[in-house]
Amino acid sequence: MKTFLALVFLSFKFCNVFAEAPPQGQLSVEGKKLLGNGKPVALHGMSLFQSNFEEGIPFYDEQVVKALKCQWNSNVVRAAMGIDDGAEAYLQGPEPEKTQKGRVEKVIKAAIDAGIYVIVDWHTHNALNQEVKEKEFFEYIAKTYGQKNKNIIYELFNEPTVDDGDWPQLKVYQQKIVDAIRAIDPENLILIGTPTYSQGVDTASKNKLTGKNICYALHFYAGSHKEDVRKKAKDALDNDTCVFVSEYGTVNYDGNGPVDENSTKEWWKFLDDNNISYVNWAIENKNEGAAALKPGTQASQLGVDERLTPSGSLVKKHLLGQDNGVKCDGSSTGSTSPASTSPTSNGPK
Repeated sequence: MKTFLALVFLSFKFCNVFAEAPPQGQLSVEGKKLLGNGKPVALHGMSLFQSNFEEGIPFYDEQVVKALKCQWNSNVVRAAMGIDDGAEAYLQGPEPEKTQKGRVEKVIKAAIDAGIYVIVDWHTHNALNQEVKEKEFFEYIAKTYGQKNKNIIYELFNEPTVDDGDWPQLKVYQQKIVDAIRAIDPENLILIGTPTYSQGVDTASKNKLTGKNICYALHFYAGSHKEDVRKKAKDALDNDTCVFVSEYGTVNYDGNGPVDENSTKEWWKFLDDNNISYVNWAIENKNEGAAALKPGTQASQLGVDERLTPSGSLVKKHLLGQDNGVKCDGSSTGSTSPASTSPTSNGPK
């Protein structure tokens, strides 16, 4: 009986280890390069919508994470926790805080179980006056998940509204959060918000934070941001700085307008040529151009191609054409063909 129980324990232990192993292993940064187990890698996937908005809430769900992996071929998902915008945001009291944290944790656990990376995003424009609560939150995430799992990526400041001249202040603020995380989790990747809605990677690259395994966030919307913003990314790369596109859209900067397919493809080529990771905004059913899903779409319908918007269709097709290292037989590898999809499926396989 003791031998049997020991074998059962070991089987659960090893199953848990496999569930925790993301496709490219431990992420690290060497100059401008993002590495996975010491080799250059790039992550590709989808961002969820803000966690406290009705168009995004249903998708903070385990089956969505599984579908993004197995039906969209994503190796990363972004959980955009609503901090101070809209009803029931994280900073609006103990109950909203508990609710938003719970939604994000559900996605974190699902990503760990699925074996993909998860970006934990402090989704605000105003974090400079939120130090105490942000530290508290990320210390909790680091202790609860970051110490034990290679899947965790911390995003400290979604889109700062300050301009390039305020980068020193923005840098000092985020350095405090970095130091708090690093006291607990010394290894997992950290993404730094940059000036002007996370476009000023060129400015940040000239005066970097202290610490290892840090990348700088670049956000763009293909209908509005073109060579002018790519020039910022090029300058940052020339300064040997790791750039990570933690949010991009195929439409205009306000989330509306038609899909700019030509500009989106031009961006994809630039990012792929430079091995830069990118995550699309967003898994939501809001009636806007940036939404990947049509209004009324449910969490169980991510595998139904008829429920996709023009943006969702374009991005999903692109993801399925990539080698993102995911497999859907319960394990993850660094070299596999893209995950299969079925236009008539109704939820994750």
